[in-house]
Amino acid sequence: MRRLLWAAAFALAGFASAQTPTLLDILTAELDRNFHALKEKGDPPPYFLAYAVWDTETHLLSASLGVLEARSANRSRVLDVTVRVGTPQLDNYRRLAGDRPRFAGAVALPLDDIPAPIKRIAWLETDRIYREAVQRLIRVRTSAQVKPAEEDPSPDFSSERPEQYLEAPSPLRFSPELFEDRIRRWSAALSRPRHVLASNVTFWAQQETKYFTSSEGSRLQHNRALARIVLSARGRAADGMELTIGETFEAETPERLPGDKIVLQAIERLTRNLAALEKAPEAEPFAGPAILSGRAAGVFFHEIFGHRIEGHRQKDETEGQTFAKSLGLQVLPPFLSVIYDPTRRSLNGVDLNGYYLYDDEGVKARPVVVVENGILKTFLMSRSPVRGVERSNGHGRRQPGFEVVSRQSNLIVESSRRVPESRLRQMLLEEIRRQNKPYGLFFEEVTGGFTQTGRRGVQAFAVIPILVYRVYPDGRQELVRGADIVGTPLASFSNIVATGDKLEVFNGFCGAESGSIPVASVAPALLVSEIEIQKREKSQDRPPLLPRPDLTPLETP
Repeated sequence: MRRLLWAAAFALAGFASAQTPTLLDILTAELDRNFHALKEKGDPPPYFLAYAVWDTETHLLSASLGVLEARSANRSRVLDVTVRVGTPQLDNYRRLAGDRPRFAGAVALPLDDIPAPIKRIAWLETDRIYREAVQRLIRVRTSAQVKPAEEDPSPDFSSERPEQYLEAPSPLRFSPELFEDRIRRWSAALSRPRHVLASNVTFWAQQETKYFTSSEGSRLQHNRALARIVLSARGRAADGMELTIGETFEAETPERLPGDKIVLQAIERLTRNLAALEKAPEAEPFAGPAILSGRAAGVFFHEIFGHRIEGHRQKDETEGQTFAKSLGLQVLPPFLSVIYDPTRRSLNGVDLNGYYLYDDEGVKARPVVVVENGILKTFLMSRSPVRGVERSNGHGRRQPGFEVVSRQSNLIVESSRRVPESRLRQMLLEEIRRQNKPYGLFFEEVTGGFTQTGRRGVQAFAVIPILVYRVYPDGRQELVRGADIVGTPLASFSNIVATGDKLEVFNGFCGAESGSIPVASVAPALLVSEIEIQKREKSQDRPPLLPRPDLTPLETP
């Protein structure tokens, strides 16, 4: 009986859908109409057309000093159109020296599924981008005739299987009033200590439904949710160095974020660490052995390794192409493997930012073993082939309004040389004594980093630590401030000696050519034989001369 009722309900739903077209229906119909018209009238005609829509609901709350500073709720729909003219071997997306293709416009769409205005916007945007695509193809063809042959003659676009997937939109469910009260109390607690000059608590939640339809036959509708709490506090040392410290909590939905107890513990930890940093000595330039915590190691791998194995960098001759000719060769110590797995939703109860079902070219997400036992097996691939890797592996990603390139997802570092944390610490002390160094370093927390991959610049990276300790040969440790990790990638890889036996997660957002995207890095702690730090730039301003105002109104959370 249940089966019969379910079938009847499904039939009725199908009838209703036939009567009321969904957004995906409207987009598909207009795409088909425009594609066939351009195939008949266009010169040259397009060989590929795709529409991508992001339907996004976002809520933001921000508080400081126990009072709400900002509250916003927004829902938007934006459309990006992809038109490819020429052939998959050579088309308008071919990169020219110093010129990356940029057609996407992220034009606004109505929130209601009313065909006429949606079709009109899609029609005009398709016409605009087609004209620009034809103009750029002329430049691409001219360049191919007058410039030397490219070192990597790979095609510009790969052939992929069309995908079909339909997931009902999922509205964002949470109580703004409940979170308003929470962040007021949290911001009051964070601002209470007298050494905190400024502080902020932000709550952010987003529900996104992505639509994708293409002339190849892909039809996709899938959801992605993200929520985060950001705590930040600022102080100043007596010598003028500005100190910023923070902590974030990420989850797939607001209800999975931590409650009062965990957040208040984090606030107490932040304010305690900020006070210790104000009194800590300034770091000096140094190169020597160190341990990076799992979170610090995750950022380390994201910056020095992850960006350099993104596929599009291998054939772009303005890039350093660190690993372009390294497939099948050892690039990391043989006890390390690196997997990118966007299908992994969580690890040990922590939601991972880099999770998704399909990438932004409609290719199904999948785990990708990039390095196995130190050997480079493949690159992170969009639908732009490179020598030795002809197909996408589901890593074409972008922010609305940007063009797709290959990007990272959930980076997972695995090790066969794992030791307990206590043994890793003992190995650090042994390495300090072996090198006859006055001390080593322990990087407990980092806030992010950046890297240079272009050929014109220095192939270097920087990781920005928050909590750094000098570790002396007798086991004592001393907090220092104002240190940044710097180095070059190939030298840094060879210095990895061993890893801890526990994985830690660093969630964040990565900015690059295709905009800002959510990512995660999962790694064990690393012992390295040598790492270099440099002194951070500092202000010459002293702490405030005037006494702080009375804090009585903030004393009760």
